[in-house]
Amino acid sequence: MIGHEDVRRISVGLPGAYEQPSHGGRPSWRTKPRMFAWIRDEPEALGVWVESVEDKEALVGAEPDKFFTTPHYDGHAVVLVRLDAVDAVEAGELITESWRLRAAPSLVKSFDRSAD
Repeated sequence: MIGHEDVRRISVGLPGAYEQPSHGGRPSWRTKPRMFAWIRDEPEALGVWVESVEDKEALVGAEPDKFFTTPHYDGHAVVLVRLDAVDAVEAGELITESWRLRAAPSLVKSFDRSAD
């Protein structure tokens, strides 16, 4: 199980990432100008981008207790993750992958070079 502070720590640790209130004042994390992670209410969940709508459907189908979606995200490569169903390692992987999909290519290259 993770909390908002875990999501915040992981997200702001990525290059070019910053926090900005989203709809209803809920926290979201962006890399200019794209949002790559956010917290939603009812049920409380982490929203992240995935590679494709097919990937989203595969995640939701394989682990519906962990991943879900709503009609609002139909047609979008976005999956919602129950905070009480993931640990910090898995959340970090999901957030980092979402950031990779939304960040400028130069930031991703720099990040990859620093990880080597």
